[in-house]
Amino acid sequence: MTSLVERSCTLLVSYEKSSQTIVTDVKQLLEEGDVEDKIDGMKKTIALMLNGEPLPGMFISIVRYVLPSEDKTVQKLLMLYMEIIEKADASGSILPEMILICQNLRNNLQSPNEYLRGCTLRFICRLTEAELLEPLVPSIISNLEHRHSFVRRNAALAIKSIYGLPQGEVLLADAPEVMEKFLEGESDLSARRNAFLMLVEHARERALGYLMSQLDQLATWGDVLQVVALELVRKTCRAEPQNKGKLIKIILALLASGSHSVVYECANVLVQLSTAPTAVRAAANAYCQVLATSTDNNVKLVVLDRIEDLASSQREIMQELVMDILRALSSPNLDIRRKALDIALDLTTAKSIDEVVLTLKKEVVKTQGAEKDDKSGDYRSLLVQAIHTAAVRFSAVAGSVVDVLMDFVGDSNASSALDVVHFLREMAETNAELRPQIVTQLLDCFYQVRSSRVCTCALWIIGEYCEGDEAVLAGLATIKQSLGETPFFTAGEDEKGEEDGGEEAAEASSPAPATSSRPVVLADGSYATQTAAAQEYAASGGAPDLGGAGAPQLRSMLLGGDFFVGSVAATALTKLALRLKAGGCAPTVANAEHAQVMLYLVCMLRLGGSPGLAQPMDPDSANRIGLCLRVLSDPSGAMGA
Repeated sequence: MTSLVERSCTLLVSYEKSSQTIVTDVKQLLEEGDVEDKIDGMKKTIALMLNGEPLPGMFISIVRYVLPSEDKTVQKLLMLYMEIIEKADASGSILPEMILICQNLRNNLQSPNEYLRGCTLRFICRLTEAELLEPLVPSIISNLEHRHSFVRRNAALAIKSIYGLPQGEVLLADAPEVMEKFLEGESDLSARRNAFLMLVEHARERALGYLMSQLDQLATWGDVLQVVALELVRKTCRAEPQNKGKLIKIILALLASGSHSVVYECANVLVQLSTAPTAVRAAANAYCQVLATSTDNNVKLVVLDRIEDLASSQREIMQELVMDILRALSSPNLDIRRKALDIALDLTTAKSIDEVVLTLKKEVVKTQGAEKDDKSGDYRSLLVQAIHTAAVRFSAVAGSVVDVLMDFVGDSNASSALDVVHFLREMAETNAELRPQIVTQLLDCFYQVRSSRVCTCALWIIGEYCEGDEAVLAGLATIKQSLGETPFFTAGEDEKGEEDGGEEAAEASSPAPATSSRPVVLADGSYATQTAAAQEYAASGGAPDLGGAGAPQLRSMLLGGDFFVGSVAATALTKLALRLKAGGCAPTVANAEHAQVMLYLVCMLRLGGSPGLAQPMDPDSANRIGLCLRVLSDPSGAMGA
């Protein structure tokens, strides 16, 4: 039982437990069926044995009826079967019936079918019993001279596997000499790679001598052979540090290879063998080269992981390559872009921040002209967050990015727009000199805001940082323009249908559609004027209109039942009105604005109690607006209370 548990598993096959396979039926397929039945029977036999069924009586049937078959599929399944069966008894001695298996393998190694020879050689790589392998050695060596490269490369692999066994030097005493001679006359790349790998693992001196003799032709080697040469260099440098200087030149020469795998391995070996700035810089440049030129997203992610590890130990050198890392932003994959941004921002210094921010700004502008989809919106959100992080760390660049990001306050992607407005809020809080610029530009593009969450944050910025009479008046005008004309509904709407003339009265008392002018940026960069009408009432029933496409955005949100935005707008209006009255503005202007703000608050409360709305005002919003109204009615008394 212990031997069964400790046996290594080299084969896994999916097996459906719900399907009951009867052993007698399988045996009948193997003994009486044709080739297709034998294939089916062998598949079922292998599946049963892999799932714990010993099937002791099946071996004889397979030897008698399956082993003589010349079908390639049957022979392939037969090798899988031989791979999983027990070949030794409890004492470790080879079972007598294995002689039949050994004879079959020898016949396959001498078969005229090169596919069968190659498969048999590949199967021999998984055998560990010296008694089975010993009679096969001459046939394996003879296959090194086969005309087909598929056979030769698998023969070299089989010799490597046998020589690596505990009894390998006894079974193949002259294997290193055979492989070295084979290398000199072989032309197939994979066969040379297998032979060279055998020398690297079991005869490193011979492998190193062959490498030194081929230095002039090293650049013409295939990528798989160059990777093995790099492995030899790494092992030799570890074992013989005195030769490191000579061997590192080989690595530097292979850095010019056109294969991404070779360049990547060169960088790995350089990092492992040396911490000298020259070697680390060469490895970092190699990583960046693979990152920029590879088209495989998985390769890019692996390289970014390596760059991140290298940055943790060689930070000063990696800081020079920030712009090379940002070249990964050309990939359409969002995970690659996110990781590249994280690494680049971590390595950004005061010396490189201007170039980094300029690159990020260009990328943001590119997303503006890209197709509107989830990927471009998510990428824009990533860029905004990156710019936010950079501006917080290096406040000197904050002013240069405000102009670019302000265009995305009204972005259709709510997440991206929210990131922008959060960035503006933090910049206004931490950079007092930027507040006038932020507030002025936010007022100019406030009409573009589409999301209620973005709108509430923008209203808070306007109410908090509008300073000076001119800015306060501009803020009040912008918010009132976005709310539209008052009232939001008339008293006749509450009594609709009570009198025959109710509809006519409501119709007669309805005000004309309010209009608001807002700036629009044309394709040439100039400004045009767009007029938006605020439709006050629905055509049927006199209920408040929910705001069409042309309605001011704050009015549309209010009429749609979003009274939290209304409470935030009321708070911003109250702050601005009190600030205007406390400033140096003319009393007549301040009082007029004060009265208009109170009128808007009253209209909001009346709208919240209108039965024509599908969703009435929540108590919290009503209390907030009521508190603002009381403060405006008696500022000194409210503040004292």
